[in-house]
Amino acid sequence: MIVLALDAATDRLSVAAGQPRGRQAMRGLRGARRHAGALPQLVDEVLAEIGVSLDQVEALAVSDGPGSFTGLRVAASWAKAVWRVRSLPFWTASTLLVRAARHAEPGVDLIGVGSALRGEVYAAGYRVTDHGIETIFAPSVASPGRGHLQDRTVDLLVGDLPEAEMASWGLARRVVAGEEGQPDARTLIDLVGVPGGARLIDAPSEWEPEYGRPAEAQAKWEQAHGRPLSDSTGRPG
Repeated sequence: MIVLALDAATDRLSVAAGQPRGRQAMRGLRGARRHAGALPQLVDEVLAEIGVSLDQVEALAVSDGPGSFTGLRVAASWAKAVWRVRSLPFWTASTLLVRAARHAEPGVDLIGVGSALRGEVYAAGYRVTDHGIETIFAPSVASPGRGHLQDRTVDLLVGDLPEAEMASWGLARRVVAGEEGQPDARTLIDLVGVPGGARLIDAPSEWEPEYGRPAEAQAKWEQAHGRPLSDSTGRPG
């Protein structure tokens, strides 16, 4: 099965194509403002590298956040457009899982984190087993030293924040930070079909990414109007 995978939840766009746990190609690009313009070209490049066309892609996979509001919408909109034309199987996985699973091994407990600004992080905990992936705690906004990130020790902490900062939290025996802590679309491909990994979306037209928290403009609008702003499906965000 040839999967086309997109991760645009951070300022690094990652695009990959290939078979789960098989031959794959990946391209990355930094700069959140460049995601929309660069995405089609990167898709063409990864497909060309593995020798297939977009018509030969058999499934789509998208990281669904939490993360950059704009980046998530860029990837989601592009993938939905392809789905509307091709009706391909449509898989999603938390960006935090994509970060963590990149370095996962059986028997390891790990936490994936990403910056949520305001001195907070997006965080989720996972346990890797011989049979798949178990969620220890679901993606949420957290402050180091509080909630799920308090009095907890795991094998591995993965994120793209500074290594010294992540190590100071005392959460893990080992820290993977910086570029190695970024989500990678090849890992997203490998999560397709894994129990507890990527999930198959029954109705992609109704699916929206998990942004984690409202964009600043949305938060201001809701504060001014006293009600939730609807998302693109017409439901309150």
